[in-house]
Amino acid sequence: MARTPAGTPDHPQGAERFNEDRATHAVRGSDQPDIETGVAAIRDTVKTLKPKPGVYRMLDARGDVLYVGKARVLKNRVANYMQVDRLSNRLRRMVSQTRSMTIVTTNSEAEALLLEAQLIKRFRPPYNVLLRDDKSFPFILLRADHAFPRITKHRGARKAKGSYYGPFASAGSVNVTINALQKLFLLRSCTDGFFSRRDRPCLLYQIKRCSAPCVGRIDKAGYGELVRQAKDFLGGKSSAVQRELEAQMARAAEDLDFERAAMLRDRLRAATFIQGSQAINAGALQNADVFAIACKGGQFAIQAFFIRGGQNWGHRAFFPTHTEGLDEEAVLTSFLAQFYEEVPPARTVLVDRDLAEGDLLAEALSELAGGKVEIALGQRGDRRRLVEQASRNAVEALDRRLAESGTKAKLNRELAEFLELAEPPERIEVYDNSHIQGANALGAMIVAGPEGFVKGQYRKWNIRSAQTNDDFGMMREVFQRRFARAAEEDPDRDSGMWPDLVLIDGGKGQMSAARETLEEMGVEDVPLIAIAKGPHHGREGREVFHFPDGREKTLPVNSPLLFHLQRLRDEVHRYAIGAHREKRSRAITASPLDEIPGIGPARKRALLLHFGTAGKVRAAALNDLKRAPGVSAAVAQAVYDFYHPAG
Repeated sequence: MARTPAGTPDHPQGAERFNEDRATHAVRGSDQPDIETGVAAIRDTVKTLKPKPGVYRMLDARGDVLYVGKARVLKNRVANYMQVDRLSNRLRRMVSQTRSMTIVTTNSEAEALLLEAQLIKRFRPPYNVLLRDDKSFPFILLRADHAFPRITKHRGARKAKGSYYGPFASAGSVNVTINALQKLFLLRSCTDGFFSRRDRPCLLYQIKRCSAPCVGRIDKAGYGELVRQAKDFLGGKSSAVQRELEAQMARAAEDLDFERAAMLRDRLRAATFIQGSQAINAGALQNADVFAIACKGGQFAIQAFFIRGGQNWGHRAFFPTHTEGLDEEAVLTSFLAQFYEEVPPARTVLVDRDLAEGDLLAEALSELAGGKVEIALGQRGDRRRLVEQASRNAVEALDRRLAESGTKAKLNRELAEFLELAEPPERIEVYDNSHIQGANALGAMIVAGPEGFVKGQYRKWNIRSAQTNDDFGMMREVFQRRFARAAEEDPDRDSGMWPDLVLIDGGKGQMSAARETLEEMGVEDVPLIAIAKGPHHGREGREVFHFPDGREKTLPVNSPLLFHLQRLRDEVHRYAIGAHREKRSRAITASPLDEIPGIGPARKRALLLHFGTAGKVRAAALNDLKRAPGVSAAVAQAVYDFYHPAG
C-alpha cells in the first residue's frame, strides 16, 4: 500500500500543507569529499530553517540523494551535523560528501516519518537503512465488480473494487491458499472475458474447484452465499463457517443426498487443510504482525510473521542493508517505517524490544490505517510465545545467511582467480540472444551480485539493425546499445552500474563480436569471458571458457565453481527464452488490421466478425465496409484508404 500521506508534495492537498524549499544551497569548492565544504553547505541551509517538523535530504555534488532524515524540529536536527567532533565515522563521511540540501516542512512529526519512508523508497540513499527486497507483497482479492465475483492473486496498487486479504509472505503461500479456497468455496478464478464465452463447464468444475456460474450450474443467490462464507472465513470466522458446513453435511446425509454430503465433506477437508497448514499457531490473536531482529557480525536479520483473521499467512526474513554503525533498535525502527509504506498495517504490531520512537511510529501507522495501531512488546501468553518464536527464527535466518555469504564469497574469490580478475566481481552481467530461424530476435542480459541474482536490473533488447539470423551481429548490436547508454549516463563509472565481469553465452565468434564492439567504443577495461559447451557437453557438461586473447580454459566436472558459472549461464538462457516466447506469442496474436491508424480493438473485432479474415477486409469494397455492423462511414473510409492509397 504505497499511500501518500495527506500534506505531502505528492498529495492533492499538498500545496496547502507543505512548503518545500527546493533552492539549492551551492557551495564553492572541490567536488572531492571535503568535510569543511560539507559543513558550510549545511550551515547555509540552517540559516533558512525554522523550528518546524519536516524532512531533509542531503545531496552530493551531482545532486544525488545521500541521506533522507526527519525531525520534530528541523533547525535543531540539521544543526547537529555541524558538530563534527560528535559525529560517527559514518556520518562524517556523509557530511564530507554533502554539497546541498533540500527541505520539506510538515504539520507533524508523524507526517514527516511517513514522508521520510516514501523518499527513502524512491531515492534509496546510500546512508539510509534499506530493505534489501522491496518487492510488493501478494494479496488475495475477492473482486466486487461482477455479478459472480472471482477470487485471484493480486500485487501492486489496490485499485480494483473488492475485498483484499493479506499480505501473504510469498507467492507460493498465496497460491496454495487460493487453491484450497477454491476447493472450499468453489469460487471462479477465470477472467470476465473467459467467463462470458463459456457454453459448457471448464475443467475446474470437473475437478470440483468451481461451481460453474458461467453456465448456470449455480444461481446468483447461491453463489452469493459462497462469497459470504469466503469473506467470513478470510475475515477470521473460520470456525463458524466450518460449523455451518458440518450442519449442511449432516442435513444432506439425513435427506439421503449422499452426493451433496460428499461434496460438503470435501469442502470441510479443504478448510481443515488451510488451518492445518499453518506452521505458526496464532492463538488468540486475530490481526497482528510480529517482528524480531537479530544481529551478528555487523549484519542484521528481521523475522516477520503475518497473522490475519486468526490464521498465519506466512513468515519471511528480511536482511536490511546500509546498517553500518547502527544499533538494533534504530535498524528495526527504520525498517518498520519503510515496510509499512508498502503494506497495510495490522491493528497490532508486536516487536521484541522497546523502540524509542514507538509512540511516534504508532501514530504514523494509525494515520495510514485509518484507525488505531498498537505497537507493543510480546510480554505474556500468545504474544510472548510468538515473539520468542520470531526471535529464534531471526537468529536461524541470520546464521543461514552468514553461512551462504561465506560460500558465495569463497566462490567469488575462486572465480576471480580462475578468470584472472584483479579482485572478486561485485556486478556480473551475462548476455544471450534468442530467436527461431531469425524470427522475433532479441538480446537478453541478467545481473548477479554478491547476494545472488538482481532481477530488477535484468534487461532485454529487440534486435533492430542486425540481420536476425546473424548471432554475431546481434551480439554486436546488444553490446553497442548497452555500453553506449552506460557511457552516456555514467561516464565516470561511479554509480555501480558498470560490470566488473561480462559473461557471454557463446564461443569464439560471440567473444570476437563483443570484444571488437567494445574496442570500437573505447571500452577496454571490462573483463570479457565467453562460455561455450564443449565437445562432450552431454552428460559431462564440460564447458569451455574463451578469453579475449584466444586462450581457453576448462574446470573439473565436479567443481563448485563450474556449477556456479553454469547456473549464471542457465539463468540468462531461461530469461532470454522466456522473453522470446512472450514476444512470439504477441506476434502470433497480431493482426494486419493492427497497422491501420485509428482502428481500436472493438472495431477490429467487428470487421473480423463480419468479413471472417483480414484478407477479406483488405479486398472489400468501400460500400461493403460501410455495411459492417459497428463501423461508421469515416472508419470504413479510413480502412479502404489504408489498403487503396491514392496514386
